[in-house]
Amino acid sequence: MKKFLKLLTIFLMTAFAARFAAPANAAEFFVAPDGTDTNEGTKRHPFATLEKAREAVRAVAGKEAATVWLRGGIYSLPKGIRFEAKDGGTSNAPVVWRAWKDEKPILVGGKTIANFVPYKGGILKADVGAQGFAGIYFRQLIFDGKRQFLARYPNFDPQNPYGGGWAYADGKLKPMYADVPGEDRVTFAVKTNDVRSWARPDEVEVFVFARYNWWNDIRAIKSFDPATRKMTLTRDASYPVRPGDRYYFQNALEELDAPGEWYLDHKTWTLYFWPPAPLAKKTVVAPTTREILQIAPGTANLTFRGLTFECSAGTAVAMTGTTNCLIAGCTIRNVGDFNGSGASISGGFRNGIAGCDIFETGSHGISISGGDVKTLTPAENFADNNYIHHIGVFYKQGVGVSMGGVGNRASHNLIHDGPRMGIMFHGNNLVLEYNEIRHMNLETEDTGAVYTGGRDWLGSRGTVIRYNYFHDMFGFGHDEKGVWQSPRFAWGVYLDDNTGGVDVIGNIVARCPRASIHLHNGRDNLIVNNIFVDAGQQQMECSGWTDKHRMWKDHLPTMIKGYESVAGQPAWQKMRNMNLHPTNAVLPDGKIMSGNQFSQNIIAWHAPDAKYTSFKSFPYDHNLCDSNLVWHCGLPVKPGEFTNKNISVTNAWSAWQALGMDVHSVIADPLFKNAAKDDYRMKAGSPAFKLGFVQIPVEKIGPYKDELRASWPIVEAEGAREKPPGQNGK
Repeated sequence: MKKFLKLLTIFLMTAFAARFAAPANAAEFFVAPDGTDTNEGTKRHPFATLEKAREAVRAVAGKEAATVWLRGGIYSLPKGIRFEAKDGGTSNAPVVWRAWKDEKPILVGGKTIANFVPYKGGILKADVGAQGFAGIYFRQLIFDGKRQFLARYPNFDPQNPYGGGWAYADGKLKPMYADVPGEDRVTFAVKTNDVRSWARPDEVEVFVFARYNWWNDIRAIKSFDPATRKMTLTRDASYPVRPGDRYYFQNALEELDAPGEWYLDHKTWTLYFWPPAPLAKKTVVAPTTREILQIAPGTANLTFRGLTFECSAGTAVAMTGTTNCLIAGCTIRNVGDFNGSGASISGGFRNGIAGCDIFETGSHGISISGGDVKTLTPAENFADNNYIHHIGVFYKQGVGVSMGGVGNRASHNLIHDGPRMGIMFHGNNLVLEYNEIRHMNLETEDTGAVYTGGRDWLGSRGTVIRYNYFHDMFGFGHDEKGVWQSPRFAWGVYLDDNTGGVDVIGNIVARCPRASIHLHNGRDNLIVNNIFVDAGQQQMECSGWTDKHRMWKDHLPTMIKGYESVAGQPAWQKMRNMNLHPTNAVLPDGKIMSGNQFSQNIIAWHAPDAKYTSFKSFPYDHNLCDSNLVWHCGLPVKPGEFTNKNISVTNAWSAWQALGMDVHSVIADPLFKNAAKDDYRMKAGSPAFKLGFVQIPVEKIGPYKDELRASWPIVEAEGAREKPPGQNGK
């Protein structure tokens, strides 16, 4: 049987690769940086531009398969390149654009800047208007393959990249979750030591994390009152900027005072730049287009493989309304602004981002949507076998994979070093499987390895989170005294705000500061056959609402609207517990959480003071927690529900069972093979097996060797694992 499964796996992988491989009888065209567009596009006489090759493909597209081979070198695409329906192929005659053998074609969505002259000190200047940049107010600069810093105050601190380099709004601290009547979102007070003077204050921006520390805003300055030190922004931040909130100023020539900083004078089109290393034999590049590669609606059976995309103002590779299109084995780096991701799939069917290395993106690594919510028609778009790291450079809600829609998949991805979640999703019948997500949530709090919310009653019902490895989450924020800390306030699996109908099965979640899993008024969720290890405060957490809770009252109209929009649809009748109208969800005692099941899980932890559970506003008789294997490494198990009650540690477990919880669960050593080295497979004889636990297929988790991988073996970039973020008090 094992031999059969192995052969079947090889067959399926080969078939998948063959689908995007160049057929033996395909028309072939070649492009090279030293080619000429008057050539015939052969290997010996290649074209010079992608546009000319695209024209040649159009003559055969739909009639025969076509392959365009790109030789190594730099291809400047200052306006990007767009592919339309006439540029695609058919299922029998696909079109493939790919690198020639092991050569490295690099598609650059910008122009090189040269002719620098001394300005003052280490700062150089260049007339970029004379180099084709007049009228292009670029906001990114790449030097020697690394993005540089727009001139700022305080300066970036490379020794403390997350906790350092900040100014803090002045005033008396306010509790984060306490509302303040009359509070606005456009003003804040600047501390005396942080008052600055600029010749062009209207150009200066504030990069700020407002109130909740969930994400940031970048807002221009409208005015500053020196007498009150009151700063006014041109438009609202996402939330009020409160005392203690961190920020910095950027985009002022006066702040260009450190290597790696730059400023563009858009009145004279002069670039000022302090290079961190000599310019000799190094390039300076700035973006001139938002997208490098656009694939337009109606395009089908088109693949780009083995290419490198670099330097774009927005999303580097964007597919919209396409079918069977694939970006495979590519490298996408140094791209995107606040709204720009590495690659995106919007709508369409069966499109994928596979085997790519994606890093240094302004927002998300990958964004996927598509499918119909009312009919639950799946799009079957996917992100598979990608290595995604160091994302969210400008937008701190930027995540590794952002998923929406219906019937889409994120699988076998390795994601690390980002400001917030590894995968953020909101949609139906999504699949998150075999991913490894580590060392995330480096700049925000109230976050997780994966996250979703259900404020519309529908999201993310039908979604499955299975066979993933989530570990070493951080979280970054301040306590009530204003001391900034990391790790802080982060989970592994975070099902927020009324999330319902999600299956969390067969995952390993280790070392999360708050808890391994959190259900925030969740309902109808199955938490089965997982391994939860060494969470900081409690191992499992549920925070329920009552019908008097502000969140329930505020979101009930939206939930009713969402429910009623699909209640009559046949596909939704099969969705778990969708026969219940939101107005009927409140139980007689006013609580709401129900239908959740925690069973056949292994929960193990070392910290003496860490609790087993924290279930608040949780109706014990409407939820199941049973048949789990619980191990506090020989110490007593105390659910958090009894922390402030007059119940001894030795009696806490019995009191917990008296509530109907864990009646058939067992307190025992799970017999991990080598927990010290994160080998959480069980030895023969583990008591978990008697409870119905099924061994997790750990060997399948993460990226895998494949013809469509950009690199193998993957050499993981240095980050928070090697240099953990620390504390930073003001």
